[in-house]
Amino acid sequence: MSSNNPKVPVAFFRILEYESTFLDTAVAMTLEECGFKVNLGTKVLVKPNLVSSKNPLACTHPNVTLSLCRYLKDCGAQITVADSPGYGSAAQVSKAIGMTDGLKKMGLKPKSLGRPTPLKLSFGETIGISRDALESDMIINVPKLKAHGQFVVTGAVKNLFGTVVGFRKAYAHTRFGETPGLMEKMIIEVAQSMPLAFNLMDAIYPMHETGPISGKPYSMSLLAGSTNPFALDTALYMLLGLSPKKILLWRETAQQKIRGYDPDHIKYVIEPPDDFDTTDFKVPEQLSPMEFEPVRFVKGRIKSFLSRFG
Repeated sequence: MSSNNPKVPVAFFRILEYESTFLDTAVAMTLEECGFKVNLGTKVLVKPNLVSSKNPLACTHPNVTLSLCRYLKDCGAQITVADSPGYGSAAQVSKAIGMTDGLKKMGLKPKSLGRPTPLKLSFGETIGISRDALESDMIINVPKLKAHGQFVVTGAVKNLFGTVVGFRKAYAHTRFGETPGLMEKMIIEVAQSMPLAFNLMDAIYPMHETGPISGKPYSMSLLAGSTNPFALDTALYMLLGLSPKKILLWRETAQQKIRGYDPDHIKYVIEPPDDFDTTDFKVPEQLSPMEFEPVRFVKGRIKSFLSRFG
């Protein structure tokens, strides 16, 4: 690429276990080798994947989020840890996966993203995204790499769909899922609307076979990061031997020629992808429809409502 459009750094760091004493070092190096900096007093929203309290594997591991928060605290940032789970609250999911006590030691507590405001989409619709996210100085996105029953595999870009507030995520499937390509367009436009500064991906034990809730752990031993979520996802797609033909979100990114869609846009720092073996990582062969049936949506809303009183 030209000097006016340099390659995007993507950091791959081998880390064997979440309990490793090297995790704090790995997080710091992943951020810094990609050129990330944060100034004293910056309001940083840390956005892990807190999708469900049913299965901790479906969520970003607490130790990754906690390591990132320690780094940001040392930099003097003002930290908020928040997400908008599909069911229940961020506080409920955080407690279920064992993150709350670690946050408390740093004077932090998990919050649910709220205050929806409409985002105008390119195809004439709107979606309610969180002003809590939009009004932060920067977002650090902390996705979990997962197989997915509708999107095949998901990472950084899809995790930002969690800035859509509450039931609007499920309702988006009902509204847009019938028309091919609209879900992918909407997810990309939500990601692009955010004040995103960095993406730190938990692929140490990602979920494979199926997902996003009920898959199985896979030992990949990878912490990955980039300032560009599209480049980071492309790097992981390539590592898994996938193609835009199979991954519709990648195909849409490529059709729009968004920077990071092409492997040639990427410069690997710290460790090369050849150091990681993913030959046994399985993705779903049979995908579920993008749209949620109305009855399923209503049941989901009732379940979400009741979970707030559980």
